[in-house]
Amino acid sequence: MLPLEDSLPARALIIGCGDVGLRVASRLRALGREVTGVVRSDQSAAALAAAGLAAQRLDLDIDAPATDAPLVFWFAPPPGEGDGDPRLRRFLATRRGASPRLVYISTSGVYGDCQGRWIDEDEPLQPLSARARRRLDAERALAEWGGDHVILRVPGIYGPGRLPVARLRQNLPVVRPEESPYTNRIHADDLADAALCAAARGRPGAAYNISDGHPTTMCDYFSRCAALLGLPPPPQVTMAEARRVFTPAMWSFMEESKRLSNRRMVEQLGFAPRYPDLAHGLPGCVAALTAPPAMVASAS
Repeated sequence: MLPLEDSLPARALIIGCGDVGLRVASRLRALGREVTGVVRSDQSAAALAAAGLAAQRLDLDIDAPATDAPLVFWFAPPPGEGDGDPRLRRFLATRRGASPRLVYISTSGVYGDCQGRWIDEDEPLQPLSARARRRLDAERALAEWGGDHVILRVPGIYGPGRLPVARLRQNLPVVRPEESPYTNRIHADDLADAALCAAARGRPGAAYNISDGHPTTMCDYFSRCAALLGLPPPPQVTMAEARRVFTPAMWSFMEESKRLSNRRMVEQLGFAPRYPDLAHGLPGCVAALTAPPAMVASAS
């Protein structure tokens, strides 16, 4: 495979340039590429400027980004309501006949509940939640568009600043290990690296599971985080108790259990995660929380 620096165009646009977008942008700039980030608020635009990035402030519910960049990363979520993604569809309508390569972050939630089975990208798409149905609509919009695109089906993202600290401090319960569904994760830095590999090497129209390949359970994840943070382990409840006490948002994650194969990502994108499991990825996230400000700044 060609090195990334030989496979990426000179300019890129990152739509929804938040935490993961900034990680991608920093990597592109290190490779000598020109990057513009699209964000919604003045505060986010100022954060991009502080990072030395060109910023475009835009409300995606009203307008579509105007760009001739040959590479686009779409990291903006769909609206919070409905079963579709009019934001992405509005943009794609402006790109007919002038197709960039578009890398889209979707969700592994499009598979729905797989009863804990190992699955690959050929698994039927049967989303249960409205959140996942909106992502499936976006995937269908890309297929209808017909331009050069790559889809990343991403599970839970963790990393520095993305740990469930508030939930653990509130001592909220988790489902006991015997009943806890399988969940999949990817470190934010690995997701950024995988997105670049997808931009350079992804097959047009293909979807890739972006996961570390070592699923555990939600109970295991929260318990590991608590131990590393020096907090009490979360109380454990049965699935029946969880149905009564969990919020609808929390319960929606209990209704799905799957184990994602990342073989296609490894073989076609040539990408192997730097953090192949939680044991490798979590300690650095906790160290970043407790490091002095100057140390955190120097490491970022």
